[in-house]
Amino acid sequence: MNTIAMKPVSVTNDVVSTNRSPKVISRGVKVFYGEKEALHGVDLDIHEREVTALIGPSGCGKSTFLRCMNRMNDVVEGCRIEGKIEIDGDDIYDRRIDVVQLRARVGMVFQKPNPFPKSIYENVAYGPKIHGIASGKEELDEIVEGSLTRAGLWNEVKDRLDKPGTGLSGGQQQRLCIARAIAVSPEVILMDEPCSALDPIATARIEELIDELRENFTIVIVTHSMQQAARVSQRTAFFHLGDLVEVGDTSQIFTNPKEERTQAYITGRFG
Repeated sequence: MNTIAMKPVSVTNDVVSTNRSPKVISRGVKVFYGEKEALHGVDLDIHEREVTALIGPSGCGKSTFLRCMNRMNDVVEGCRIEGKIEIDGDDIYDRRIDVVQLRARVGMVFQKPNPFPKSIYENVAYGPKIHGIASGKEELDEIVEGSLTRAGLWNEVKDRLDKPGTGLSGGQQQRLCIARAIAVSPEVILMDEPCSALDPIATARIEELIDELRENFTIVIVTHSMQQAARVSQRTAFFHLGDLVEVGDTSQIFTNPKEERTQAYITGRFG
């Protein structure tokens, strides 16, 4: 990884005045798949306990960047990353970083609900068990109940915790996956199109949940829906063809973008 100074960026593609401090700082982040450069030097601050939405057309690099923050790209053959990403001052690509522990700090919710082929209880209990977070069954029970409650699912499943998680509806499965992610008390939650496979009612419930969770977590969401970005996020970053074109307060990005490409995308001239 290159050593790049962590300093505030004053140009269009970053820091907007805010009372929140940056939780995640990226500087000069480039991603290569073989010879192809998928991201071109991304400078972006993710503010603590806010929702940051990454928007842009398909193939623009937003999911690629999201996966840099918990090193999911490490498992992609031929993928190479340059630049620097820090979480609370820790360089997450430092060779001394334990990737398993990093992924406990940075949870991930995927596009399609992917509950483990286990009971509802075991889906949530799995992370605390492998990370040694719970000291016994009683504490594990509390973590499971607390996580399901925070995910807005406890009242719907408390009488069938021994039933398979795969037997839940799509929206319930996604909330179960969110409960599983927060069970290990992450600092950051990454969400990659978390509502794309859900119906409007389930989508609305997940959006309400995201708004509740930001009181305790820093959330980054990739979404194709500009309406969703406008509803759930405080800051929005627009990507196009591997470039971070513009980032700012969500209201400013959608009502008064500074960049012509942002304006063209938001008004539907391309997408």
